[in-house]
Amino acid sequence: MNKVRVATIWLSGCSGCHMSFLDQDEFLMELAKLVQFVYSPLIDVKEFPENVDITIVEGAVGNEEQLELIEVARKRTKQLIALGDCAVHGNVTSLRNALREGDQAVLKRAYLELADTTPQIPSEVTPLLKKAHPLHEIVEVDHFIPGCPPPASLITYVLTELLAGRKPEMEGKAKFG
Repeated sequence: MNKVRVATIWLSGCSGCHMSFLDQDEFLMELAKLVQFVYSPLIDVKEFPENVDITIVEGAVGNEEQLELIEVARKRTKQLIALGDCAVHGNVTSLRNALREGDQAVLKRAYLELADTTPQIPSEVTPLLKKAHPLHEIVEVDHFIPGCPPPASLITYVLTELLAGRKPEMEGKAKFG
């Protein structure tokens, strides 16, 4: 039996959604029997692979590198899941969108105003996008799992439904925040 090819991506966010993913505890053992993780911050794969069945994405799209990755992931994925409030609607990452030139404002705050010694914006930082975007503003999203972070039981439900070939019914199962 061929295993379902699954990827996870961590964009601009706090990694809390990946922590919730890991909180699925015993289900992870069942999941390991059914899927093959082909890309994730949890494994050491550098390039997003071809022919991915399910990609789970945490975080908003905040910089040029993330923009390129999510576009490649969408092209190579059958079903894409926005995991958590940052991926679903921008959440904390998009707070900079309310600022005039928010991309530059956050860099100045982080690297100049709060620096104790040698304040400078590093030249190696991937350029930020003018604003942070929830996934659906950049690519087509097939499923949304809101929450900050989403409960592990909800992630398990969605994955169980998808692996059984069913569309997850989210009505009444999730809320923002």
